[in-house]
Amino acid sequence: MAASTSSISRLGFRHRQPLGTNPGSHSQPSGSVSFHSGSHCFYFKPLEATRQSQLSRVSVLVKAESRSEEMQVDISLSPRVTAVKPSKTVAITDQATALAQAGVPVIRLAAGEPDFDTPAVIAEAGINAIREGHTRYTPNAGTQELRVAICQKLKEENGISYKPEQVLVSNGAKQSIYQAILAVCSPGDEVIIPAPFWVSYPEMARLADATPVILPTSISENFLLDPKQLESKLNEKSRLLILCSPSNPTGSVYPKKLLEEIAKIVAKHPRLLVLSDEIYEHIIYAPATHTSFASLPGMWERTLTVNGFSKAFAMTGWRLGYLAGPKHFVAACNKIQSQFTSGASSISQKAGVAALGLGYAGGEAVSTMVKAFRERRDFLIKSFGEMEGVGLSEPLGAFYLFIDFSSYYGAEVEGFGKIDDSDALCRYLLDQAQVALVPGVAFGDDSCIRISYAASLTTLQAAVERIKKALLPLKSAVPV
Repeated sequence: MAASTSSISRLGFRHRQPLGTNPGSHSQPSGSVSFHSGSHCFYFKPLEATRQSQLSRVSVLVKAESRSEEMQVDISLSPRVTAVKPSKTVAITDQATALAQAGVPVIRLAAGEPDFDTPAVIAEAGINAIREGHTRYTPNAGTQELRVAICQKLKEENGISYKPEQVLVSNGAKQSIYQAILAVCSPGDEVIIPAPFWVSYPEMARLADATPVILPTSISENFLLDPKQLESKLNEKSRLLILCSPSNPTGSVYPKKLLEEIAKIVAKHPRLLVLSDEIYEHIIYAPATHTSFASLPGMWERTLTVNGFSKAFAMTGWRLGYLAGPKHFVAACNKIQSQFTSGASSISQKAGVAALGLGYAGGEAVSTMVKAFRERRDFLIKSFGEMEGVGLSEPLGAFYLFIDFSSYYGAEVEGFGKIDDSDALCRYLLDQAQVALVPGVAFGDDSCIRISYAASLTTLQAAVERIKKALLPLKSAVPV
C-alpha cells in the first residue's frame, strides 16, 4: 500500500478540501468543486433547474473571479459523448504504466500489443522513407503502391478480389471500423455484436447513433455465435453484423462451416451488411485456419473487410490499417476520412509495403512470433487448467486467454472488501499481485478476465505465480 500511495503522489494527485469548504478567503457553495490557477479561482456548480431540462444535457456554469471581472461559460458536453464509456483496456494499461513509472513492479498483461520489435526489414523501409523524402501528404485513400499490394495480398491469401479504388488505408484498423459504422448506419439502426466483444464495437455504434444489440455466447461453445440465435434477433432495423475471427478477447476462430451457416442467414436480409474484423488472421494455431467472410458465396457484395499491420507485424505504433469492400461503401468511408484525419502516415505506408513483401502470411518473421505466442498459450492453458474453479476455452488464435474466474466471486478480503465481479477481482489482483488484467465486463462477459500473453514466457511465469498466490485467500469461495 505504501508503494501505491507514493505512486499516486508522484502522479500529481493530492488531497482536496472536503466539498463545501475553501481554504482561501472566498466562500464556496456546498456541493461544488474548486481549483486555483494563479490569481483566478474557478467554481463549478450546478446550473438552475430550468437549464437542466433542456435537451437532457448536463450543464454547469464556470464562474471565474478575477478582481471585478466575471464570465460565465457553458461547459456541457454532447449527449453522444456522455453515452460512451471510456475504454477499460486503455484505462487499465495507462494505470499500470503509471504505477510502473512510479517504481511499482507491475506486470502488465492488459494491452493487446506484441512484445516483439517491428521486423528489421519493415523498420528499415520506414527509415529509408524519411531519408528519401517520402514525408509529404499521400492521397487520402492511401498510396497506389500500398493499395495495389493490399489487393494482391487479399487475392492470394484470402481469395477475395479488389481493385485499388475498393481499398481505403487509414490510421489503424480501429479508424477503419469506426468509419465503416458511420458510413452505413443511420440513427436507430441496429449493430449486431456477439459477446464477448472487443470493447470499442458497442461504443462506436453508439457514436454513430446506432443501437448495439449484444448476442451472448458461451464458454462451452468456445464463445462462437449460434446461427439460430442470430436469426432470432434480426429484423428490419438490423444493419450491420460484426464478426471478429480470430477473436479479441477470446482467441476463438470461426470454422468455415459455421461461417457458411451464418452467411445463409445474412443472405435472407437485404439490409444486413457484415463487418469482418480480421486483424488477427495471421496469429492462428494449427489445425485452425482463417476464412475471410467476403470469400463465401454471395457475401462479397455485403462485406466490409478490415485488417491492418499492428498485430501480426508488431507495428502498433505505426498506426496503419485498411478497409476493403464494394466501391460504394469504401467511397463513403473515404469521404469521412477526408474530413476527419486525411490519409495515413506516408512513412508508415512505405513500411506497410515492406511488410506485405515479407511473403505469404508474413513469412518467417511472422511465423517466428506465432510460434512464441503458441508456446506461451500452451503454458497458460496448462497452468490455469490445474487450478480449482477455473473455466477455460482453448484459444486457436490471437494472443489472449479469456478465463472464467467467477467461482472466486463472493469472497471477502480483509483490507480490500468483497470481490463480487470481474472488475473487483482485477482491482484485487492489481493491488495484491501487482498484475494488470482486464475485467471481462468490459467485453460483455462479467464471469471472465482477459489475459494478454503478448509478453515473454518468463514474465508470464512470474505473473501466474503472483496470481495463484493472490487467489489462495479466496479459495473458500470456490465450490468443492
